[in-house]
Amino acid sequence: MLFKLYMTFFKIGVFGYGGGYAMLPLIEREIVTKNNWLTSSEFLDIIGISQMTPGPISINSATFVGYRICGFWGSVFATVGVVSFSFVLVSIATHYILKFRNSKLMKSALMGMRPALIGLIISAFISLARQSYIDYKSIIIGVTILFISLKSKLHPIVVIALAAILGVGIYGLI
Repeated sequence: MLFKLYMTFFKIGVFGYGGGYAMLPLIEREIVTKNNWLTSSEFLDIIGISQMTPGPISINSATFVGYRICGFWGSVFATVGVVSFSFVLVSIATHYILKFRNSKLMKSALMGMRPALIGLIISAFISLARQSYIDYKSIIIGVTILFISLKSKLHPIVVIALAAILGVGIYGLI
């Protein structure tokens, strides 16, 4: 099971371009749909915890999923799996990026990747939104937090704490 966990997260690390949020649809497909290791609800909980803890969401989610599946060693194997390919790739790519950093081709390729990244992030948002906005109460919380986030420079931890307080107030009292 540890090897399967490693290989699943290695595959996520290989094919999950665009950073943590862009990887969420792939992580969800592998963890929830393909391997049935978690339910959609459990996956959303792990994403929430992964956002609240320091570090990249892809690494945090790998650590939490691995722990949930196989305990301590599961978290080690899943985390190492998700970063293995990136470590090797970055080690090799750094040499060439530094060598060709002023190349028009390199600059053009990087400019082309930016809109694709945004598309992947929007895809992850839509996938998570479908599961998170389940009633008018969750929509009220989401819109309120969006408004607060756009109008203030509050630290994300404070914003998440406010969302938790809103959740307790709205779901606990109404």
